Amino acid sequence: MEWFDAEGYSVAREVVQRGVAAVYVVAFVAVLRQFRPLLGENGLLPVPRFVARVAWRASPSLFHWRYSDRLVVAVGWVGAVVAAALVLGVPQAGPPWLPLVAFLALWVLYLSVVNVGQVFYGFGWESLLLEAGFLVAFLGSREVAPPVPVLVLLWWLVLRLELGAGLIKWRGDPAWRDLTALYYHHETQPMPGPLSRWFHLLPRPLHRVEVAANHVTQLVVPFALLVPGPVASAAAAVVVVTQLWLVLSGNFAWLNWLTIVLAFSAVTDDAFAWALSPLGIDVGSVGPQVTAPAPLWFVAVVVGVAAVCLVLSWWPLRNLVSRNQRMNASFNSLHLVNAYGAFGSVTRRRTEVVVEGTLDEDPATGAWSEYEFRGKPGEVRRVPRQYAPYHLRLDWAMWFLGLGSSAQLAWFVPFLVRLLEADAPTLRLLAHDPFSGRRPRWVRARLYRYRFATHGQHRETGQWWVREDLGLMVDAHDLRTLARVR
Repeated sequence: MEWFDAEGYSVAREVVQRGVAAVYVVAFVAVLRQFRPLLGENGLLPVPRFVARVAWRASPSLFHWRYSDRLVVAVGWVGAVVAAALVLGVPQAGPPWLPLVAFLALWVLYLSVVNVGQVFYGFGWESLLLEAGFLVAFLGSREVAPPVPVLVLLWWLVLRLELGAGLIKWRGDPAWRDLTALYYHHETQPMPGPLSRWFHLLPRPLHRVEVAANHVTQLVVPFALLVPGPVASAAAAVVVVTQLWLVLSGNFAWLNWLTIVLAFSAVTDDAFAWALSPLGIDVGSVGPQVTAPAPLWFVAVVVGVAAVCLVLSWWPLRNLVSRNQRMNASFNSLHLVNAYGAFGSVTRRRTEVVVEGTLDEDPATGAWSEYEFRGKPGEVRRVPRQYAPYHLRLDWAMWFLGLGSSAQLAWFVPFLVRLLEADAPTLRLLAHDPFSGRRPRWVRARLYRYRFATHGQHRETGQWWVREDLGLMVDAHDLRTLARVR
């Protein structure tokens, strides 16, 4: 079984299985905290309405059988507990079928969430987490060596992830080709982090170097992942360092962290030992607990899964070489073997939607106060926080709304209604309710142009942002007038 057993990747398996499981913990915690106000029975885009008009075959989910807020809470808790057990390595200590069943359970549960999540779950990293969770299910337990076919599928996943992102940039916005994209990106990205302003204010020649290095990392380095041994280990290190740079410069949910975890699948035990031995860390104890070959049933299952994934690879491969490359596309409703990519175009200016309310009867003369969101820019003196790998779904949706995305309007009017109702679950998604739980009489939305304050402006005013009022996006409405809009 030499063709099947990868004896030198035991540490990689531990890192990948536990790392993917850790991301699932984060994802299911977000389900518990955000799903009901966004998509629940009284949510902004209720799941019962969605499953009534979309067939199960188009979006397989447990919630097609029945939906209730209690059931989604049960799904969230079961998913979080099973994922936590995998982080601790409990199922991996048993026979190969135990982690297989545990990861497939996570995949089924989270697939059920994503497939009814509509715009709030329409992100590439949802498909990435589903595909990663499915693949690592077949890495086996410590009773067997990691299977070569599964490792190759993981390398193919990282190659698609990196190469897809590089090609969509190169084919898309000319700012990536003339190396000026980072003149804008750190300032206009969906959710800046605490260091994003410092990255934005770096000298422009350094920004050009960053873009050039990004092209090398995403268009050249990924192919080295397919050369097992020191070459692939070095390529994985480059990917990890690049992704850590992105972690520092922004908030992209778990995209960067999951990419880092998956890149470690290409690192050999010898490379881990070389890197960690100076720190006094012994990796020699990590490995199969027995030297017996993998059971035939396990070999048959892995080979069958690999064959299916090979067939499904035709669509993302064709997408990679297409002039009309699709970004973050799933070619099947199970979210297996997907196409990835991000920021094919770069936003030059940052437009934010600021939601306001007033308790006064007359909106024309009323005193208006702003609702503050957790992650998106608002109050100009507030330093952005680091939320990734946690995903603030409402804040991301507000960024797309500021871009003029019509797909976001379906939830925004119900959101304004919930504010007028002072709906407690909705208000808990925000950082600050200016009315402390009281019902405002009117709400409205204004547009502002935001840009980072220069060093001089920051020293003078203490502001992190400078903003310019662009006028009303949504005029003042109360519950009566919003009912007509709906």
